[in-house]
Amino acid sequence: MVKNEDEDSLLKSEQTAMNAITIDCVIFGFDKGSLEVLLVQHGEGISKGKWGLPGGWIYKKESTDSAAHRLLNELTGLDNIYLEQLKAFGDPDRFPLRRVITIGYYALVKREDYNIKAGFTASDAKWYKINSIPDLIYDHNEILAYSLKHLRNRVRQAPLGFNLLPEKFTLLQLMHLYEEILGVEMDKSNFRRKILHMKLLVALDEKQKDVSHRAAKLYKFDPDIYKKLTEKGFNFEF
Repeated sequence: MVKNEDEDSLLKSEQTAMNAITIDCVIFGFDKGSLEVLLVQHGEGISKGKWGLPGGWIYKKESTDSAAHRLLNELTGLDNIYLEQLKAFGDPDRFPLRRVITIGYYALVKREDYNIKAGFTASDAKWYKINSIPDLIYDHNEILAYSLKHLRNRVRQAPLGFNLLPEKFTLLQLMHLYEEILGVEMDKSNFRRKILHMKLLVALDEKQKDVSHRAAKLYKFDPDIYKKLTEKGFNFEF
């Protein structure tokens, strides 16, 4: 069967549409008792001036993982971050100009470890509290909501929350972190009893400094202890 020119053009346009792939990254941080997400303001294109998740187009000969790390670094300055792939978001109408499928990634970072600097096509980059997110471009609010739901499920099954805290922290800081992520209010004594019973924390011979209230004892999370416990059959369930 011989294809005519119209059929060839249609086939090429369909292939082009199928190959339109982008990356979008949801980066969570924790600061002063609040869960936050990193957003960028677009400096050009159809979304100029609007806010969205850090992301962009994938190169033809580039893996999705490589693209995610490259774009995050170019847009925000973040580098050497462990990114976990979420899923593909492929609603036919998610991008106004043509069919574009985006691959979502997410990460948890300690804010104090990184300096955010907007670059590439971003005119600005900054942290937003999770309860103060503006209307984002395309379906980015949906991607963020999915990421938060995923995070809430994961922190109940593994001690991921410690990735957001400084190396040394108080039990109250840890509780506030879980309250922020899970969106619930916890009983202080029950939380203390449960987390200490897990024996995941190392109690330090140190207390808070430069605080106006009574200084609290400091702890740290030891991943080696967690590894040994899981090898013995320990199941983290919060």
